[in-house]
Amino acid sequence: MKPLPEVRFNFPLFLTWCRIVAIPLFVAVLYMPESWIVEHTQNVVSMWIFIAAAVTDWLDGWLARRWNQTTSFGAFLDPVADKLMVTAALIVLTEKGIVDPFASLIIIGREITISALREWMAHIGASKRVRVNLLGKLKTVSQLIAIPFLLYNGVLFGLFHTNWVGRILIWISAFLTLWSMVVYLRAAWATGAINEEVDK
Repeated sequence: MKPLPEVRFNFPLFLTWCRIVAIPLFVAVLYMPESWIVEHTQNVVSMWIFIAAAVTDWLDGWLARRWNQTTSFGAFLDPVADKLMVTAALIVLTEKGIVDPFASLIIIGREITISALREWMAHIGASKRVRVNLLGKLKTVSQLIAIPFLLYNGVLFGLFHTNWVGRILIWISAFLTLWSMVVYLRAAWATGAINEEVDK
């Protein structure tokens, strides 16, 4: 039996793991009894946990490239951590009635679809056709901006309520999500691999 390959552990990878570990804490804060922590404090704390996760999403990749510590495992784990955090936030916000279920369904469904598509394209040796593009990055940025507004769910600086801003932004994100999915699916279709027969 071949020994398992050793995974090189480094600081950028540590930051990625921190994002994953923070997810249960993020969810727990939002469901703590009000006798422990008032709702507004729950919202603020969960918002800052999410923002910290979004910042480390950028930071771990930047550090990995700058310090020449990029690894194939890190490249796999980084988007997984992002999708887990966004999915957890959308599920909780939907359950609390803050996000439209259809918007959450579009975003989460797209992530599942494209993850499966990338796995298939890698299997047939055409993974470069579905690499992350500008539209995919805009989709991610729109989610990372919309969700903190929705988590705060209150009047910001006495100027406006963040709920309606977050709702508009999350629907923009859902639109970008669908658009990017269509682009990726068309790229996959163009390879012609969709018509290949499967060995029985």
